[in-house]
Amino acid sequence: MPTAQLINLLRLANLFTVLSLVIAIVSLAIVLMLKIDKIKKLQTMVDKLKKSLEEMDEQAKLIVRTDIELNKTQEELDKKVTGLYALQRLSRIITTTLEESQIFKVIESTSFENLGFEKAFAFLWDDKENKFIPHLSMGYLHDEIEAIKPQVNSDRDIYLDLIKTGKTFSFISVPHNTALREKINHIFKVNSFVISPILPKEGSKGFFFVGTENMDVAITEGDEELISILSNQIGQALENARLFEKTWHAQQKLEKKVEERTRELTLALDEVRKISKRKTDFISSVSHELRTPLTSIKGYAAILMEEKLGHLPLAAKERLEKINRHSDELVHMVNDLLDIARIESGRAVMKMEELDLKTVISNVADLISIQCKNKNIELITNIQKDILPVLADRTQLERVFINLLGNAVKFTPENGKITIKTHTEDNVIQVDISDTGIGIPPDSLPMLFEEFYRVDNPINQQVKGTGLGLSLVKHIIEAHKGRIWVESKSGKESTFSFTLPVM
Repeated sequence: MPTAQLINLLRLANLFTVLSLVIAIVSLAIVLMLKIDKIKKLQTMVDKLKKSLEEMDEQAKLIVRTDIELNKTQEELDKKVTGLYALQRLSRIITTTLEESQIFKVIESTSFENLGFEKAFAFLWDDKENKFIPHLSMGYLHDEIEAIKPQVNSDRDIYLDLIKTGKTFSFISVPHNTALREKINHIFKVNSFVISPILPKEGSKGFFFVGTENMDVAITEGDEELISILSNQIGQALENARLFEKTWHAQQKLEKKVEERTRELTLALDEVRKISKRKTDFISSVSHELRTPLTSIKGYAAILMEEKLGHLPLAAKERLEKINRHSDELVHMVNDLLDIARIESGRAVMKMEELDLKTVISNVADLISIQCKNKNIELITNIQKDILPVLADRTQLERVFINLLGNAVKFTPENGKITIKTHTEDNVIQVDISDTGIGIPPDSLPMLFEEFYRVDNPINQQVKGTGLGLSLVKHIIEAHKGRIWVESKSGKESTFSFTLPVM
């Protein structure tokens, strides 16, 4: 092979080697660049992952802190719930205790530690002794109690001011008053406390103290509120107990007075009954005794008036007529007295029957109509069309109407008006007899139905009467299980009303 060709081949081989080397270098460079790019991406991912881990670490720390806070809050919440349950039970017990001496005993007998305190004191101010008296002590020995009492009274102004202001304060409420806080801690041997006033509306006031020696127990505003509520409950319970005691004593006095008064009234009523019976018996006896001589007088007067024993002068006849007329009046009065006595004693026999009130009123109106015509008085009847029948004694009921209508005619001037009206209400029939007469003075109304009472007016002064008519009417109506009353305007009009039960 010629040298020139060999040289060319060597050159080609070198060139091929160089090209291969270049290609290899370029390939390596490309691979390196790809690796570097991948490393950068991996570094970026590492940085992101590192940042995420840092954020997760912060979140984990936050979660831990939040968990701690939640646990703390849960503990406080559990404490408050437990305290509220304890307060509810305690409040329910003390508010139902009606003896002042038992209220604090009830508190002592309960599980007070559920409120979060193991020590407690209750002091009430005594005006007579001019000092605070302990009514409750929990968590203290006898010697400790005796040591605390004088110290409290030596600093009484602190607690009197507390009562005056009515505000609760605690270990956390007086952070700037270190001396006061340390003094109270020292006196009551605690590390933290709450003091709340006891303020019943009446009687002795005081304060309620609770405390704890536990350094880990932190007093909160919720504790203040809890003890404040309990103090208010104690104050209300004391007030209720005092009010109950006062009411009980008043009731005892009242019952004693009522018992004494009842005994007096019973004796008086028995005496009244005896007197009434004596009066009734006397009236009945006298009335019967009067009947015989009255009958004789009336009989002899009639014989003389008929001139069966000889002729009589006119003057004698006139006097005999007066005797006869007055005898009739006396007989009428005696009969009325006997009827009243019978009804009062229950001896009167009422012939009860079913009556049509419209018919009874019509019959009586016919009898009275002549008197009404003589005085030109208009008699008006306004009776229900569907009025129910009543159970009554016809004769006695007619006497009621005759008496009331007779009085109406008597006291109604000429050209006046009398009205009879009825209406039914609550199974009773009410009858109203109204007139346009001279009326009745207000001071006479309460005595109008009493026996022998007559209203002082010009008509009664001219016309004689017994004063028994309205009393008899009242007894008859009451014997029929009804009632009677009157409404009147002096100088104008009167309305007599009475009721009768329907069938």
